[in-house]
Amino acid sequence: MKLGIVGLPNVGKSTLFNSLTKAGAESANYPFCTIDPNVGVVAVPDERLDKLAALYHSAKVTPAVIEFVDIAGLVKGASKGEGLGNQFLANIREVDAIVHVVRCFEDTNIIHVEGSVDPLRDIETINLELIFSDLEILERRISKVVKLSHNDKTAAKELEMLKRLKEHLENGRLAKTFETEDDDEEAFFKEYNLLTAKPVIFAANVKDDDLADDGASNEYVAKVREFAKKEDSEAFVVCAQIEQEISELEDDEKEMFMEDLGIKSSGLDKLITASYSLLGLMSFLTAGETETRAWTIRKGTKAPQAAGKIHTDFERGFIKAEVINYQDLLDCGSTAAAREKGLVRMEGKDYIVQDGDVIVFRFNV
Repeated sequence: MKLGIVGLPNVGKSTLFNSLTKAGAESANYPFCTIDPNVGVVAVPDERLDKLAALYHSAKVTPAVIEFVDIAGLVKGASKGEGLGNQFLANIREVDAIVHVVRCFEDTNIIHVEGSVDPLRDIETINLELIFSDLEILERRISKVVKLSHNDKTAAKELEMLKRLKEHLENGRLAKTFETEDDDEEAFFKEYNLLTAKPVIFAANVKDDDLADDGASNEYVAKVREFAKKEDSEAFVVCAQIEQEISELEDDEKEMFMEDLGIKSSGLDKLITASYSLLGLMSFLTAGETETRAWTIRKGTKAPQAAGKIHTDFERGFIKAEVINYQDLLDCGSTAAAREKGLVRMEGKDYIVQDGDVIVFRFNV
């Protein structure tokens, strides 16, 4: 899974990125200190892996990972070349979802580029820049398709849809609210990889004293949550500064520190939960002496496609999946004991994989 982090300058975006990935992107109290997109890879915490690894005495444990791409702070007019322009937006075209960091705290020591704190105005500014960037993509596509549309029915159909989509964006609406009329249009639409078609998770960045009640008493957070709900997006509360402090602690110190602050989950945990929920993701597991590993798939994935995540040969030559629920396996203490109790099932190609399934795939190529 790949997530792109966006936001205005000085909203805490790079501080959050640093704490999530410990990648050390430069963070300073002025715009455009993140010149190149920073990329960091983070392991998805999953306590099931360690328990399975202990059971199988695995030599290696491989968690699922999330890749974060941190984009330089966008400002109003970025798409027209203001600030550093929108060359950075190309870097998030390939992400699965966008994490939009929104400032929800007052601090006279940290300048706000617009001179005041107003999360909804900030969201609108970023959305407009993303819309302008998408319009550029569409205009380039239109000029290409126009030439083909005179002699090609498919191109003519695409052109008609492109014009509707362009008008939709010009009216200030996001691509994800655009309705395609059939499978052909859906295929065209996916090909454009538009930024405003991507799912969004809002990270409401607050001061540490707003963390204990999860931002319930912060009026800015209330506005972000309300906006996210209307947009079918996810939102979570985070304090980038505290996240940075947490990221520098050892695991046992982290727990004590979070307990003192009255925090149940770190920002990373909240973000992972929000992104898995928004994208409809889950993990199945494989375990053995060599390796115990988590594999991320979409909910509703059938066994052969899940096998294909491991290797294309597994999907191509899929015969059966030997499946046991993670908790059943732990309770029994071994696959043999679980088999004796009839808890190990042989599933065919129509089986829909469940979160926490421990699977051995049988295949023949």
